[in-house]
Amino acid sequence: MTDQHVKKSQMKKWSHTMKGENSWTMFKVISEFVEGFETLNKFGPCVSIFGSARTKPEDPAYKMAVDIARLLTEAGYGIITGGGPGIMEAGNKGAHIYGGRSVGLNIDLPFEQGHNQYIDIDSNLNFRYFFVRKVMFVKYAQAFIALPGGFGTMDELFEVLTLVQTNKITKVPIILVGSKFWGGLREWIKNTMLEKANNISPKDMDLIPITDDPEEVVQIINDFYKGKDEELKPNYEL
Repeated sequence: MTDQHVKKSQMKKWSHTMKGENSWTMFKVISEFVEGFETLNKFGPCVSIFGSARTKPEDPAYKMAVDIARLLTEAGYGIITGGGPGIMEAGNKGAHIYGGRSVGLNIDLPFEQGHNQYIDIDSNLNFRYFFVRKVMFVKYAQAFIALPGGFGTMDELFEVLTLVQTNKITKVPIILVGSKFWGGLREWIKNTMLEKANNISPKDMDLIPITDDPEEVVQIINDFYKGKDEELKPNYEL
């Protein structure tokens, strides 16, 4: 009978010798965590706004993001975005022009030209690593708002949903803005992920309300935190 066990000598190997400097990457990661924590710890409760970098100022979704950020500013929340153009710019703009805290968590990407002009000077952070940046998005946000976006928006949205679903972070409002954009995805989650595959629980559907009304976005958040102002704090401790 032929021996079916694979010998270790047959295992795949890296195409080049691993450089010792890769071990020192951890210090770059730590420095980004330190800068992020020391900066964001100084600010009050914020709301993270996700959405496409490709959205133009004339797009209704851009105006929607500005209006939502304005209303959240009036409600006393700072705004956190990815710091780039599109929906991110709109979120920062709505906070900036109405006197609110405007935070930008920038990431080095080849197709984005730096940060937008509406970020507070002391609130503009730059990251090399996506996973460090996402920790900052999640740790300091009292709610998450997802407007139409691409893969990056989906990545951020489902990461937050997973963290809330698994109780890895405090339960917070997660709101999808734009029924035409998000409606099909929510139906697929309900019809396929829940009812056909039974891969989530019915109560998980409550985590993703959809609205087209900026005032409803703020109302959902205000209702969630009604009477809890003294309990507001970052979502988790590392």
